[in-house]
Amino acid sequence: MATTLRERPAALNLTPSAHARIADLMAKAPADAIGVKLSTPKRGCSGLAYSVDYVTEAKAFDEKIETPGGTLYVDGGSILYLIGSTMDWAEDDFTAGFVFNNPNAKGACGCGESFTV
Repeated sequence: MATTLRERPAALNLTPSAHARIADLMAKAPADAIGVKLSTPKRGCSGLAYSVDYVTEAKAFDEKIETPGGTLYVDGGSILYLIGSTMDWAEDDFTAGFVFNNPNAKGACGCGESFTV
């Protein structure tokens, strides 16, 4: 009896707006960039913040998510804080940025720049 392997679900879900923004970023990327990377560095009032930067090399434990416009890497040390999250891109008259719906976040600071798990 052959064993069928199930495809592992993505650790992070992206909206069509997030896909489009990654494509836009990659169209303007430095020549050595292989994608963009999402991480959760320690900073802000609540402890962790979301950070998206260009990346020039993949690390061994990074989660690799292929999108129509380029590759999104999720920092291996951050993935546990992000599992099940949805990443969106939102713009209005005053702000533009990635927005995260994170079921793992237990709280956020008043300004919305950082979160705690």
